[in-house]
Amino acid sequence: MMNCCGLLTLEKEPVPLKSIEVELEVRDHVATVVSTLNYENKEDKPLEAVFVFPLPGDAAVCHFSAKIGQTQIVAEVKEKQEAREEYDDALSCGQQAFLLEESEQSPDIFSLSVGSLPPGESASIRLEYVTELAVQADDGLRFCLPAVLNPRYQPQGSEGAGVQVTSVPASLVPYSLSFSARVSSPRPVSKVESNCSLDPLQYLITDQTQATVKLAAGHKFDRDVELLIYYKDAHQPTAVVEAGQASAEAGTLMGDPVVMVSLYPEFPQSVMSSLASCGEFVFLVDRSGSMSYANDYSKEQESRISSARDTLLLLLKSLPMGCYFNIYSFGFSYEHIFPKSVEYSQKTMKKALKKVEQMEADLGGTEILQPLKHIYSQPCIPNQPRQLFVFTDGEVGNTKEVIDLVKENSDSHRCFSFGIGEGASSALINGMAKEGGGHAQFITGTDRMQPKVMQSLQFALHPTVVDISVTWDLPKEVSVTVLSPPITALFPGQRSLIYAQLTEQSSEAAEGCVTVKYSLAGHPSENQLHFSLKPAADTGLTVHRLGARTLIRSLEMEEREHRGQQDGGVKEKVVKLSVQSGVSSSFTAFIAVNKDNSKVIQGPLVRRNIPTPCYASLSIPKAYYLVGGSMEMDDSLPRRANNEREVPSEMEKKSRRGIRDVKFKVFSLFKLKRAPRPMAAVPDQPPRDPLLQLVSLQEASGCWLLDPALAAALGKSSKEVEKSKPAKANSEVWATILALIWLHGLKMDAKDEWELLAMKATSWLRAQNAPCVTECVEAGNVLLGCSVKKEALRL
Repeated sequence: MMNCCGLLTLEKEPVPLKSIEVELEVRDHVATVVSTLNYENKEDKPLEAVFVFPLPGDAAVCHFSAKIGQTQIVAEVKEKQEAREEYDDALSCGQQAFLLEESEQSPDIFSLSVGSLPPGESASIRLEYVTELAVQADDGLRFCLPAVLNPRYQPQGSEGAGVQVTSVPASLVPYSLSFSARVSSPRPVSKVESNCSLDPLQYLITDQTQATVKLAAGHKFDRDVELLIYYKDAHQPTAVVEAGQASAEAGTLMGDPVVMVSLYPEFPQSVMSSLASCGEFVFLVDRSGSMSYANDYSKEQESRISSARDTLLLLLKSLPMGCYFNIYSFGFSYEHIFPKSVEYSQKTMKKALKKVEQMEADLGGTEILQPLKHIYSQPCIPNQPRQLFVFTDGEVGNTKEVIDLVKENSDSHRCFSFGIGEGASSALINGMAKEGGGHAQFITGTDRMQPKVMQSLQFALHPTVVDISVTWDLPKEVSVTVLSPPITALFPGQRSLIYAQLTEQSSEAAEGCVTVKYSLAGHPSENQLHFSLKPAADTGLTVHRLGARTLIRSLEMEEREHRGQQDGGVKEKVVKLSVQSGVSSSFTAFIAVNKDNSKVIQGPLVRRNIPTPCYASLSIPKAYYLVGGSMEMDDSLPRRANNEREVPSEMEKKSRRGIRDVKFKVFSLFKLKRAPRPMAAVPDQPPRDPLLQLVSLQEASGCWLLDPALAAALGKSSKEVEKSKPAKANSEVWATILALIWLHGLKMDAKDEWELLAMKATSWLRAQNAPCVTECVEAGNVLLGCSVKKEALRL
């Protein structure tokens, strides 16, 4: 790595962040996270430390405090500019101050400034946030503690394209992590899994509804920490009513009770087994430089772009005849295989696959906005609902702009998004899916991309849920104000969380009811949940804060949609709600000043930027202050004769704020000479997976041809395959049944990947109305050494 303009080198020069302690409390579907960051200034000068770090994109930061020695300082939420000025003024007066603010570009990036930490002094920063837990395909709830903040690509021509996430190889991150979790639910906790080593799960009570778990000793904070939590009877809907804050005014969000309803609609299996035979499927694939990395650097694994190529193969083979499709790829620029979406056929599929095989991570940066605009500018095809699949490692700096664009076009398509690798922006991936009425998936560590993507394709092919409505039945004296935006999409196994403010009081014995109605494939359905209006005990204000966060995000998006068209009334609402609830927003910041500190801190401040882990280094031209470790700036201020600091002029304040603002304008530079990557080296590609080899031979119609390539994929010679064919059997019918027997008999562990294309093959066989099917299945089992029954093949 280069040492540019005073950046910290890799010689382990000290940085102030020494350790991070994280305590997680999971209650059913939501989590409260308390992080303690411990600093120590071992230098001989006062220090200003800047730490840019990721949080989940939908997290609601609700507490921030600092402890220096025996002094505890609790931060307040204030309008962002006001908070920044108070921070600058405090430092100018030699006071200790702390500033926590959310990036204006992406809600999953925060910056913590620790100001005026004297030589030899220690500080402990406590940060608390609440977040919803996403439901996975196997009913597990996913919690992710982001460790990796990838450099975020800043689009060309955007304002303030500059630096600020300083990164070092994960093995050299100079701070440690301790992590523990407590899980409780009305239902028993069946298991907790992680991508990191855990100590055994400890149950606290005999019914197993409460448990604790922690990371095993010796964990290095070199990757996102992911927990998967499983409950028994996971699909049972629930409702929690939380009492308002005693000190808050009645009639306000924090003063009234708030209810959180968790719903799992049940879909009839008969309807869900039918798949659509139409649609326009648009695939948008990231080909930026970082897609050349492997997902899991502790193990030899194929590159992200290689995995994306294999996934596109499965997708193209699984599409139904009669649909339309196109494939876009992007980096600094974007490309498409066809000028516009084309009808799916053997010819168009073959041409697309030839292009896919040539895809490499060679398009530079991550300009996702322009290809999205181009896709949305294409007219929709009548009676072919548009389904957009986006694959990216999520390293963009204009997250909010991308999400806004998806929302603007939400009435013309559904968006399914996939975050690839450590550090993918949860705000981007979840935001695109949420606003596009689709589904989000994350592929990290040893996860295979293919099964998760094929599951989303099944969602896209299922009949669309329409006419969704939510109604409340409450006692006459209780009224309801829904805080959540309308539900736009429902998928099998997908949970919907609804927050609502309840006004007026009711007897504790009173009940409420919420009903969700919808239509699926012409069949009207409804789900009902009855719940007690008595507030639950010991819930803190978690539900209120999540409800406030939901409302804040909706208002922020409304403000961006109408920016320049009104007098800022929406922004004022956001600031007011953020201050009242103590929950972060893009227009506010947490500010804490130690006004009791009688000793004025002497000497110029030295700025230190705390490095975050990365898996690659770039050789950067001198003009860019990116990468390496820490930036050193002399933030000294003019002195009076008595050595006290002068109050800075407005120009000086503006200069300081400009330096701080730059820290969110982070970007990644590609198409530059790459330095060696000690951890991210991708091994030589192994021979093609036999499953993918077989899949690659399937025709667009769903059948296989009887040829030497198929015999080789089945592990047999052409002579053996020909000799075993029943005399009256059609060659393509025989080949297709052999392929299906091989899949069902030898590859059931990968059924999620090939199920859709096998269904297409079965449909083709039925359409042939061919004789000798039973004889072909029997002969195929003998040839391949399997025992697959005809019924298993749905023939």
